Amino acid sequence: MRNPFVRYCLKIIKIEYAEKQKVIDLEYRAKGVRLDLHIIDDKGVVYNVEIQTGANDNLPKRIRYYHDVLDLNLLKKSADYEALPKCYVIFICTFDFFEKSRYMYTFKRQCQEDASVYLNDEAITIVLNTQGTIGDIDDELRNALRYMAGQTPTGKYAIDLDKAVKEVKESDEWRAGYMNYTVKLRDHERAAQRLGALESKVASVRNHKGKLPDDTIISILDLDKKQFIEISDMIDNYPDWTDEDIAADIIGE
Repeated sequence: MRNPFVRYCLKIIKIEYAEKQKVIDLEYRAKGVRLDLHIIDDKGVVYNVEIQTGANDNLPKRIRYYHDVLDLNLLKKSADYEALPKCYVIFICTFDFFEKSRYMYTFKRQCQEDASVYLNDEAITIVLNTQGTIGDIDDELRNALRYMAGQTPTGKYAIDLDKAVKEVKESDEWRAGYMNYTVKLRDHERAAQRLGALESKVASVRNHKGKLPDDTIISILDLDKKQFIEISDMIDNYPDWTDEDIAADIIGE
């Protein structure tokens, strides 16, 4: 099946799909990322494709972080910076973050004083918008984006994609994987709720520590004494840590 996202012929030598979700954890306390789709072609060019279904204000910062994490993961220790390959971070969004109605937004680092000068660091960002209506893009890509927006598939790629989706959904392996994913998603949501609740308590301890008796704070926040002491000690010992940092460390995430 021809990939409409790439305008030239390339040989893919490595693909890691969403089911495997390549995880990059750089170091303790650094925020890791879970890649939806990770591709390397025969020229060593890296492609990271992500699906973003929920509109949010942090899309540009999220893209920036993905580029940074990918670079740190790709560059081996003591390697020259020249070893960094060309890298595409591609986000397929079900919303128009930039509100310009374009199918595709392509970003490269450009000099603000002279628009003809580019940094040429080979870090390229592409944001595809399933709600787009304008822009000169490949017909197959346009049809694929419309299909992802819920329209009836038209064109060979979109029809083949729809067929593949239906086949996957009918497979026992997919159903088992989906159930497993659903369970993990619920676990993740519960963990996020626990983290949020504890983060709020850490903030309250920080705000009231020294102003109210310890027993009063413990009672108000429904903490046991051991947990209160742990939070209090971490606030004192790590003054540069945020409330989220402390809560995550206590929970062990």
